[in-house]
Amino acid sequence: MNLQVSTVTPLSYFKSLVASDLDFPLLEAAAAIAQDEEPSLDVQEVLATCDALLVRLKRRLKQEAEPLQQLTVLNQFFYNELGFSGNANNFYAPENSYLNEVFRTRRGIPISIAVIWLELAQALGLQAEGVSFPGHFLVKVTLPEGLVVMDPLTGLSLGLDRLAERLAPFRQGIEDIEDADTPLGLYLQPAPPRDILTRMLRNLKEIFTSQSDWPRLKCVLDRLVVLNPDAIFERRDRGLALMEMGLNAEARDDLSAYVSLAANASDVDIIRLRLASLAS
Repeated sequence: MNLQVSTVTPLSYFKSLVASDLDFPLLEAAAAIAQDEEPSLDVQEVLATCDALLVRLKRRLKQEAEPLQQLTVLNQFFYNELGFSGNANNFYAPENSYLNEVFRTRRGIPISIAVIWLELAQALGLQAEGVSFPGHFLVKVTLPEGLVVMDPLTGLSLGLDRLAERLAPFRQGIEDIEDADTPLGLYLQPAPPRDILTRMLRNLKEIFTSQSDWPRLKCVLDRLVVLNPDAIFERRDRGLALMEMGLNAEARDDLSAYVSLAANASDVDIIRLRLASLAS
């Protein structure tokens, strides 16, 4: 009798987590990203760290606390007592996107801090959601008293004037008049968990691309391809990274797929030339 033993790799584990949008395990999938840096990382231990914080948080709440009181206590606990905040000294460090490190240091970037805050807020029953705001990820909570939009680095609420001020530089860079006139409310739509995870990974993609760190970039792109299989430009970028690593056969597969599926893309002729260089 032949027994086949299947090996669970960090990527196959991640793929199983993000296979469906139904009950998408955002915290677990986000924590799993750090396995590229630390393959032996126990993701369940990271989740247990969050569970322990939730137990401490619930002890501070009265059983019948109203949503506004829950939010107030949560922010007092999260920002004042635990001290979660932005990593101002090293904002672009990859560790800011690895949740095990964010839990340990209580420092991160808006989106990584937001993922942890959202887990706690939603566990309390708050109607809390992430917001993929241009330039700076935000969170929002719908209360009986109205909508509260917050900066996840500080817990401070942002009024319409402050939000418009943050949006202004982004709008100035838009050439399309219709996009430049998009109502502010459309920028505050809730971000689905898959989109939040995508934004986390693309932050790392930008860091490793700027550092020409091709092996680490390839790991991030592997996850992006799994997470968004229809985003063919991620396969293009992985193919280019594979070329830099000298993995030409794998690069050829990705770049050939891009040329085939993105025939009308503006850079398709350039990619064809790169493919031709591989063939020669």
